Amino acid sequence: MEQNIIVRVANSGDTHYAQTITDEMEASAKARGTGIAKRSPDYVAQKMTEGKAVIALLPDGTWVGFCYIEAWGHDEFVANSGLIVAPVFRKSGVAKLIKRTIFNLSREKYPKAKIFGLTTGLAVMKINSELGYEPVTYSELTDDEEFWAGCKSCVNYDILMSKDRKNCMCTAMLYDPADHYTPEETTQEFNKQSKLWERFMKIKQSRLLSFFKRKESSGSSGKPKSLFHYFFHL
Repeated sequence: MEQNIIVRVANSGDTHYAQTITDEMEASAKARGTGIAKRSPDYVAQKMTEGKAVIALLPDGTWVGFCYIEAWGHDEFVANSGLIVAPVFRKSGVAKLIKRTIFNLSREKYPKAKIFGLTTGLAVMKINSELGYEPVTYSELTDDEEFWAGCKSCVNYDILMSKDRKNCMCTAMLYDPADHYTPEETTQEFNKQSKLWERFMKIKQSRLLSFFKRKESSGSSGKPKSLFHYFFHL
């Protein structure tokens, strides 16, 4: 089935898919119990019209998947955002095709920009690693206020702000065109450390939730210094 899927740059003729895409983004986030920065159908349609999005379709026009580009900090940073695949096509390999296509489009439109992403999923981390992304701290991401304002609609926004935007439930990954390992190196490293990353992400999310609940109940941020304090800013 995946061999019949067409993955291409979206255009103004695709805007009628915008409502379907944003509905699926919201439904998927609720099903996973994670947060996303919500986008309106008009915003998604604008990205299509600007040629800053990638869409996946069947030959008969059935919608399969989507992702779009956002530029921040005077085009110094680029985010590949809103990756979504229709439920019936998940685990078909189409997400990897979409990510590679949007990555190549980003490199074409913004050749000097650092490309970054935030994710709660190990599968997306794996795909990013195959493109040359590396896990980084939030301090290495854009400081553009408009980008962080986009997180306000995420269910985890209060956690992000309680950590002074130094950490949240997502893991940050970055590709720096001026200074990066090869995709082969980052893929090898991820595969070697994948089980550790999975445990690390679960511990991080558990501790962030515990921290936030303690802060809500006591109003105190007192905490011991530890490895987790330094890595997760707990």
